[in-house]
Amino acid sequence: MNFKTKYIGDRAFYRTLFALVLPLVIQQGITNFVSLLDNLMVGGLGHLDMSGVSIVNQCIFVFNLTIFGGLSGISIFGTQFYGKGDWKGMRDAFRCKLWFSLAAGVIAITVFTLWGDSLVSLFLTSESNTPEDIAVTLEAARSYFTLALIGLIPFALVQTYAGTLRETGETVIPMTAGILAILLNLFFNYVLIYGKLGFPKLEVAGAAIATVIARFAELAYVVFRTHKGRSTFRFVEGVFRSVKVPRTLVKKILVTGTPLLVNEVLWSVGQTFINQNYSTRGIVVIASTNIAATVWNLFCVIMFAMGSAVAILVGQKLGAGDREGAIDTDRKLIFFTVASHIVVGLLLAVSAPFIPLLYDVEHEVRALATRFLLISALAAPVHAYIHVVYFTIRSGGKTFVTFLFDSVYTWVVPVTVSFILCRLTAWPITAIYMAVQFSDVVKIAIGVPLLNSGFWANRIVD
Repeated sequence: MNFKTKYIGDRAFYRTLFALVLPLVIQQGITNFVSLLDNLMVGGLGHLDMSGVSIVNQCIFVFNLTIFGGLSGISIFGTQFYGKGDWKGMRDAFRCKLWFSLAAGVIAITVFTLWGDSLVSLFLTSESNTPEDIAVTLEAARSYFTLALIGLIPFALVQTYAGTLRETGETVIPMTAGILAILLNLFFNYVLIYGKLGFPKLEVAGAAIATVIARFAELAYVVFRTHKGRSTFRFVEGVFRSVKVPRTLVKKILVTGTPLLVNEVLWSVGQTFINQNYSTRGIVVIASTNIAATVWNLFCVIMFAMGSAVAILVGQKLGAGDREGAIDTDRKLIFFTVASHIVVGLLLAVSAPFIPLLYDVEHEVRALATRFLLISALAAPVHAYIHVVYFTIRSGGKTFVTFLFDSVYTWVVPVTVSFILCRLTAWPITAIYMAVQFSDVVKIAIGVPLLNSGFWANRIVD
């Protein structure tokens, strides 16, 4: 088999891929662009307010990844059920998602309500910040956190519906719902943060209210469109006539999905812990990492979309019993992902000196954010490869291996590296950031033999 045949697909392959991925890229791209604008708007209030909102979003990030992990474990079954044409199986999997989303939302709201201030305070060390700066940042975080909690359950339910639609190959409805939410979020951010068009000036509280409005609007749209098209999306036919899910399916989901759920929780907490280690170097570092993360997300929309493409296209082939086709498709998807992110890395490197200039923050924050972005640009192909390997292993139900590959590795290597370097050395923060970003290179040496073995290519639905 020559290189082109092995790694590059034909026109039909890329036609299918782009039909699936482009709506995801458009939706995620617009979402992350508006997140950048949100960031700029909140940044206009000062780097202390921006840091407060950033810390809260680190906490909510753990909830978002928990939802992603729980739903992803169930989606492995949903995708394979769709691949074999089993609508009842998809319906049962969808009910599992609803139960999980509601339960996770209630638990998260309870935890954040009781211990929100304590969690935020972990990022505000007195050694690196003045008492006045800590007080202002904590107050901004508290103002944002209280209102942002209202949007957690709508967010979880949107992921439940949108994820199940994507399992069927439908990406336009989630994209449209996302764009609607983005536009509403942008409008209400503008008028509520700064008090425009007769609205009150609510500053960071206005940003939280805008997000909540957008969440409910997105949920309303995706629910309406899904149930209106129930003749096409047959998994919602009679879905609320019963809340029961077959015990055998629940057991299978628990066995397969629990490692994935635990993985996402531990991975997200690990990433938060890394940022908390960075925060020991001062609020300026919090603001700079926030800018870098927001811009990184904007440039890596293709990476995120390709993860979904692997989960859907490879999972459907496995569900249909086409093991060799799944392996071949996966190989081509991985090659495309890595090659595209060499280009993405170059674009990010070129843009890195200019994007932070858009922020109305101190020169020190902008300069540090630029250095972080240049490091991220160099690491883009590495993280792209690791990202799609994760989704490959997961698509065949090998969730315990993904748990070891992802969250266990994160805690053993990047978290440990950030802890030691931030707290026990005098290394400059840019050197520490580079060490943490490139600590994932070892995963490549782990991922290549895992993929080549083909152990992951399994059909898990009867």
